[in-house]
Amino acid sequence: MATVSLTGASKEDAATVFSVLRTAFPTDRPADDLPQEQPGGQDLVWTAEFEPTQEWIPTDPIPLEGPVSATLQGGYAAVDQLREALGAAFTVEEQGAVSGDQEQEVDLLLRTKRS
Repeated sequence: MATVSLTGASKEDAATVFSVLRTAFPTDRPADDLPQEQPGGQDLVWTAEFEPTQEWIPTDPIPLEGPVSATLQGGYAAVDQLREALGAAFTVEEQGAVSGDQEQEVDLLLRTKRS
């Protein structure tokens, strides 16, 4: 199991990123559970858990309205599989990483892929 947290994104972009991951891997969220904005103008963080598997269906590139910050947390293999799935749909730029004994945390910036 790995956790994906999204910040700096519109609810539509958050839904797009989670949809890509939901297509590739089982998740703790039902398919109709879409990100919702909360009143108050505070910075939002959307979070979901995914169970990366060796076999996943790659997605074609999908446009985003703007850049999305994503933090992936989990075991090394799980984080690598999530990053690979995101890389099929978006341009992925690593912003930083923290490695532990059994798990890692990786900060990514996702953008629309340019042809």
